[in-house]
Amino acid sequence: MTDLHSPKAQLEGTNGASDRARSAPVIPNRLTEEDLAQVTSNRGLLSLLQQKGFSTTKALNNMRYEAELEKLQIELVRLQRSVQLQGRRVAILFEGRDAAGKGGSIRRFIEHLNPRTARVVALPKPTEVEQGQWYFQRYVSKLPNPGEIVFFDRSWYNRAVVEPVMGFCSDTQYSMFMQQVPEFEHMLYEDGVELIKFWFSISKKEQNRRFKARKINPLKQWKISPVDEKAQQHWDRYTKFKEQMFSRTHTSFSPWIIVRANSKKRARLESMRYVLNRSEYESKGLSETSLHPDPEIVRRFHRSSKQLD
Repeated sequence: MTDLHSPKAQLEGTNGASDRARSAPVIPNRLTEEDLAQVTSNRGLLSLLQQKGFSTTKALNNMRYEAELEKLQIELVRLQRSVQLQGRRVAILFEGRDAAGKGGSIRRFIEHLNPRTARVVALPKPTEVEQGQWYFQRYVSKLPNPGEIVFFDRSWYNRAVVEPVMGFCSDTQYSMFMQQVPEFEHMLYEDGVELIKFWFSISKKEQNRRFKARKINPLKQWKISPVDEKAQQHWDRYTKFKEQMFSRTHTSFSPWIIVRANSKKRARLESMRYVLNRSEYESKGLSETSLHPDPEIVRRFHRSSKQLD
């Protein structure tokens, strides 16, 4: 069974919330395939949910989200086809604080794309050999080939924020990077690489909530790292280096796009809309959904703009 996001829904009930708070966790109510087989209308589905003690508001919101996500994913498939046929090279960078929802957004982007021409790059700690190379070298080898879309789950911007905060690079290495990165990205621009830079912005309170949720969820505990555990402690230092990064690397040819990501689902949908809106491809918009991102969720960086983090 799947969750409510699919036609055959498996939903968690909302009954007994106060009882669960006072006792050990219990197995939530579930809808079976037999239950769903008896549903013949939307009204019947809502009635069934109420009988089972589920939150109909949450269920309807999830259904609307999944319906909208599917339309945008169809548009992404069309975009990928255009990229393939025209030999375009598209690189999309996902940056942001730990637990900002970067990986989850990437998974929704690539869910229905052809894996032969769509790649995710999430590089591990550099090897001893890589530490002796030009910093950008290992990222250059991962850039898109003609006809490819590449999604970077963190990128060369590790050196702009994470590395100086955690002491993983020297002051000289940091300064050299900040000097070189606009030049590096201008070379990509001149060579025809379509570069999109997302920063997923969350509040300190929301980050802390997500960290706590990871610790009690056995399916997400693998996400916890020593760097994550220090993220709250170093919040202000992250802010300092993040602001310096924006100030020195936001350019007309390679702007920063800020995504307000306290709501994961809205962040996913609106970042998709941004990519689709700025791209040209055949049959654009036939899915009959808006391709204009919500300006309250997605906007270009501006020094006077308010950000969550």
